Amino acid sequence: MEAPPLSSSGVASHLRSPLLPRLSNTGGTWNPRKPCSKSKKHLSIRASSQDSTVTLLDYGAGNVRSVRNAIRYLGFDIKDVQKPEDILSANRLVFPGVGAFAAAMEVLNQNGMADALCMYIEKDRPFLGICLGLQLLFESSEENGPVKGLGLIPGVVGRFDSSSGLRVPHIGWNTVQITKDSGILDDIEGQHVYFVHSYRVLPSDANKDWISSTCNYGESFISSITRGNIHAVQFHPEKSGDVGLSILRKFLNTSSSKTKKLACGKASKLAKRVISCLDVRTNDKGDLVVTKGDQYDVREHRDGDEVRNLGKPVELAGQYYKDGADEVSFLNITGFRDFPLGDLPMLQVLRCTSENVFVPLTVGGGIRDFTDGSGRHYSSLEVASEYFRSGADKISIGSDAVLTAEEYLRTGVKTGKSSLEQISRVYGNQAVVVSIDPRRMYVRSPDDVEFKTVKVTTPGPFGEEYAWYQCTVSGGREGRPIGAYELAKAVEELGAGEILLNCIDCDGQGQGFDIDLIKLISEAVTIPVIASSGAGAVEHFSEVFKKTSASAALAAGIFHRKETLSKLKQEAVQINLELV
Repeated sequence: MEAPPLSSSGVASHLRSPLLPRLSNTGGTWNPRKPCSKSKKHLSIRASSQDSTVTLLDYGAGNVRSVRNAIRYLGFDIKDVQKPEDILSANRLVFPGVGAFAAAMEVLNQNGMADALCMYIEKDRPFLGICLGLQLLFESSEENGPVKGLGLIPGVVGRFDSSSGLRVPHIGWNTVQITKDSGILDDIEGQHVYFVHSYRVLPSDANKDWISSTCNYGESFISSITRGNIHAVQFHPEKSGDVGLSILRKFLNTSSSKTKKLACGKASKLAKRVISCLDVRTNDKGDLVVTKGDQYDVREHRDGDEVRNLGKPVELAGQYYKDGADEVSFLNITGFRDFPLGDLPMLQVLRCTSENVFVPLTVGGGIRDFTDGSGRHYSSLEVASEYFRSGADKISIGSDAVLTAEEYLRTGVKTGKSSLEQISRVYGNQAVVVSIDPRRMYVRSPDDVEFKTVKVTTPGPFGEEYAWYQCTVSGGREGRPIGAYELAKAVEELGAGEILLNCIDCDGQGQGFDIDLIKLISEAVTIPVIASSGAGAVEHFSEVFKKTSASAALAAGIFHRKETLSKLKQEAVQINLELV
């Protein structure tokens, strides 16, 4: 994952990892373009005798809890790197790089980790880099650069080219093509693994001896490297289900019975994703439950007008993972009415879920600035940081993004202070989902409103042939003077990496997705769009994938009603084959 460089305002001091430095407002004396130093005479190698221990280099940005949980799931203990000598004494070193290339190099250089890491790798000690942990091994990156990397492998990290319509970030389950035997990638050809990144390295004659697999997304890029005991992957094995656990198991050299034998894979390209959504809120007794509404109304309107209770969040998330969900999304519709960092039950839901669910987790609801009862101010970035550290891979922003987009469209100025901009700057746009909750507004002519309209498939109540989609906030209770089309384009410019496209008119109706709306938005932006609201049958997923360019489809009620997710996954596999 990538993001622009950290600043002193980027991450709250009390949320920092021990390795994450406090950065000066003036930029200090560190030069992000300085290469990895070669003066390593004062360092020495000492292998650890703790065979059951994995050393983890966590420099303090993004979600690495899932890597920790996957390692522990496979029966290993974890030792965190606190000083350079911890790297040199490691028996196995895992570097799950998350965040910005420049920020990561800054941390590694300031703490003396870069020299130790270079020496460890040059001595051919067992190493596994993940995502940014692969990119940092190369010479430099164009991300807010050029910025020099560790320089161990020839090549430049560049951004995917979206000029031809390619959706960037590259988010989702894609396949790799094995180019040489690497050991850890045995049996994964034809299987999907999870990618989430905007930058990549292209194969060349200079680095071809390192490459163990490539992936195609608009072009062929390096998806893994291997040389001796050195391995690194661009995808996220800790988020790739059984396939990813198999890769980690092979690197850790354990015969854990928890990892299933992989079936023969038939995948060939980026897959359409099926996402399970759990609307979570406290009921009238104060318990955190999964609920589901009809057009955002979650009460039964009988038996005391209680909140509809469909089960416990952690248990349902675990079941959906077993049934084959590509991602799991939690939406806290309680809205953090008091204080988000005091909402310990939801943080605990993430922590517990990530222990056994090895696909991406998204959390939304209340990601905004807060001031507690004592007058202490917490930025939206601090709130998001706690959720990342608790197990979230992506943060979903709703109402706050609408208000930010309105101000941006009014002034034309990016302040950099909004939750969307702050989180995107520090954690990368692939970590930020904007949830759009529009309502269909029928008009007789496109000239009747200033917003983008679409000719609707089904006319309005008075025969209207056109509609625009009014965005709402506060759980659909308040309409805003901005259309879904205008909002989508604005939040993409502000740093969103994905759009979750709901529809109040379709929510809970089970009649299918709003195809007109999804086509309008997915054709307006170059970032991935997730279709949401209205799924009532497997056929509705087929329809949205075949008729629109949505990258994923999300549903809740269809799964809560015990309709099998496995059946839907079989249908999704067939759809992906048809779309090749």
